[in-house]
Amino acid sequence: MIFPDNLKYTREHEWLREEDKDAVIGITAYAQKELGDIVYLDIDTEGEKLAAGDRFGTIEAVKTVSDLFMPVSGTILEINPILQSAPETINKDPYGQGWIIRIECSDPSELEGLISATVYKEFVKT
Repeated sequence: MIFPDNLKYTREHEWLREEDKDAVIGITAYAQKELGDIVYLDIDTEGEKLAAGDRFGTIEAVKTVSDLFMPVSGTILEINPILQSAPETINKDPYGQGWIIRIECSDPSELEGLISATVYKEFVKT
């Protein structure tokens, strides 16, 4: 399973990629594999400012529905438009085309609380 080194991770199985002042967020390959076939996303928080750990939406798979959490505080700038008609993109490309939201980080120091690919890889082994 792939865990790109250029990303930061959470123990709730989200990843974050820094892009200037913004960040792109998605779920890990491990998470999408555990969920199974993803069929729907419910995210109605675009434009909202949320704190780290707040729920920003839900992801529905054939097996279950799971909450999605903010890895860091910020304002949701964009929801990936591809996922509206093709949520299965997350299964096919969780770190690329399958990103979920883009945010403006409100407290960059929170990024230090996220974990590296190495730590995340060990976390999912247990």
